[in-house]
Amino acid sequence: MTQTAAATERLPLRDRLARERGRVWVVGHRGAMGHCPENTLASFERGLQLGADWIELDVHLSRDNALIVIHDETLDRTTNGQGAVREHSLAELKALDAGSWFGPEYAGEPIPTLDEVLGWARQRNAIVDIEIKNAPVYYAGIEAAVVEALDRYGMTEQVIVISFDHRTVQRVKTLDPRIATGVLYSGRPVDSGVSLAAQAQADAILPHWAHVTAADVAGAHSAGLSVAPWASSDPAVLRGLIDAGVDAIGTNHPDVLRDVMKGARG
Repeated sequence: MTQTAAATERLPLRDRLARERGRVWVVGHRGAMGHCPENTLASFERGLQLGADWIELDVHLSRDNALIVIHDETLDRTTNGQGAVREHSLAELKALDAGSWFGPEYAGEPIPTLDEVLGWARQRNAIVDIEIKNAPVYYAGIEAAVVEALDRYGMTEQVIVISFDHRTVQRVKTLDPRIATGVLYSGRPVDSGVSLAAQAQADAILPHWAHVTAADVAGAHSAGLSVAPWASSDPAVLRGLIDAGVDAIGTNHPDVLRDVMKGARG
């Protein structure tokens, strides 16, 4: 690695996104959930192996206010537990199996905490895309807990924090303006994604892939925003998003996106 490249990697993520406009960042959605049980360390590691630049994850709070990496507000779909994440202690959650549902080779794979993932990411020099889940269950204080964890691990400027709850995004930015933030949305806004981002003081918009147009991307770039749609593994869709000029793409199969990108350069 050249000195210039090394210096670039140490830049805050917000600055890298602006400086490297034209690059498409590969975001492993819940790691590499097409290959491994989602939101586990096995999935995050596999995501990097398959070419992800970032790994995306979801975070909830336990009964004793630990930051828990899991997508659903309930345990039933992806673990051998039942009920709400919020109704269980960290010790109870760590005793669960978050891998067997996907395949027997992942039996005993634990639910990770955000602290564990940040420690892993720092060792692997990985960027982390943290989606704060704040609906339908509302977690008072979750924004401050995430900000504190980032500071503790020295990861404040190597993450992007996102949410469908745009007030959560705004709170994170207020707590620490250095943190890159983004607004998630799944439909077409009445005004624009740019307006949603402005209201939340966000640095990026993350629309569902079906609602991305080249004009939207150009408008976002003109406003200084990055565009990072989610979450397709269809090569034709991925090719269209690249052609539209997006900055990052969330996918369940980072290897598929890498193959599409190679074809685009070929």
